[in-house]
Amino acid sequence: MRDPGLNDAIRVAGGVSELARRIGISQPAVTNWERVPAERVLAVEAATGVPRIRLRPDLYGDAKPEAAHVDEVDAARAQEYALLAVLLARAPDARLLDALTRIAGGDSALAAAHRALAEAASNTTPKRVEREYFNLFVGVGRGELMPYGSFYLSGFLYERPLARLRQDLELLGIVNADGNHEPEDHAATLCEIMSALAGGKFGAPSDAQQRIFEKHLAPWLGRFFDDLSKASGAEFYRAVGALGRVFIDIETEAFALPA
Repeated sequence: MRDPGLNDAIRVAGGVSELARRIGISQPAVTNWERVPAERVLAVEAATGVPRIRLRPDLYGDAKPEAAHVDEVDAARAQEYALLAVLLARAPDARLLDALTRIAGGDSALAAAHRALAEAASNTTPKRVEREYFNLFVGVGRGELMPYGSFYLSGFLYERPLARLRQDLELLGIVNADGNHEPEDHAATLCEIMSALAGGKFGAPSDAQQRIFEKHLAPWLGRFFDDLSKASGAEFYRAVGALGRVFIDIETEAFALPA
């Protein structure tokens, strides 16, 4: 029997198939859920607007001790990674595009990147951005960009960088979710992992975020976002690339600070 939070997400999305499409996994994977898996909570929240405390009150309720240990900065970081994960996993639909147009501004570089993303969302349509996503990341044969750490670091898919990442994730008890057919070094999957680590959802050691970031994201993800921001086939996704580049630079500087 599905729990109420999952039922809410399915209802808001318009069915199991649509929820699966929005978060970039297969329909059978969602069909088999009895509740939203911990590693998918933030993606489902971003895709449906159903709050995480409703989706998984056992993880995000006030009575959960771990939740109290996540400060506002880490919660904001988790949200940022979750947003990037959703946008890299699939093309945004009309509902997500509409939500993006309402992102608040501010004076920081990150806020400026958010404003640019909001403007880009207001200047596209679901059909246009779906075609753009296909050309950039899928293509006929392959897309303009390859959003995989192994490719950026070795020139090939499924090479040693992916094997090393899998070893480190296994030590943390993190496994690829059912229905996710992309390797773990896909940019969307890595952002989803970092979102869960920042949100304290894996019960990982306190230094796990920095180790995963510095070993498996910092060597290439900034370059990927930079390439995305300049891709010839990018319109909406230029703003996604610019946002990702700014955020990865912020993360790099923050992790370099003395503990």
